[in-house]
Amino acid sequence: MFDTMTITKAGGALCGAFLIFLLGKWAADSLYHTGAVAHGGEEVAQAYTIDTGASEEAAPEADAGPDFATLLASADAGAGEKVFGKCKACHKIDGTNGTGPHLDGVVGRAVASVAGFGYSDGMVGHGGDWTPEALNDFLENPKGVVAGTKMSFAGLKKPEDRANIVAYLQTLGG
Repeated sequence: MFDTMTITKAGGALCGAFLIFLLGKWAADSLYHTGAVAHGGEEVAQAYTIDTGASEEAAPEADAGPDFATLLASADAGAGEKVFGKCKACHKIDGTNGTGPHLDGVVGRAVASVAGFGYSDGMVGHGGDWTPEALNDFLENPKGVVAGTKMSFAGLKKPEDRANIVAYLQTLGG
């Protein structure tokens, strides 16, 4: 059933199909080329260009807003309690550990210091204390601040939410 000629035909058909795809790509690249074109060593620009702002040196940085200390001074612990709803799936505030360590008295506490909780090596090696600023940085991007953390939460992007939740955590005794 399969002789040498059949295999040769199948190989030729495969190579022919591949050649057609390559020629189609070459034709599409030449028809829809978006970069600068060179004719005789001279670079010729396209008929029109759309300014995307990518060529600007450094765009002025957007107003970053007030610093964290200012936000924390005007933070609302009640609003922070509502934001804490995102944390309740893993963290408890009754002194017992859940998937994550309890957060009673977390502000000012040493990092990775809750007895009986199995912290990741990255968290243990991080060191330091949970100051309001350290909590702000961690809550913005947990995996970026502590590489290897077990915390799978993506972070809170709004600085106001982070300030509110830190204000709420400050109200919890230890």
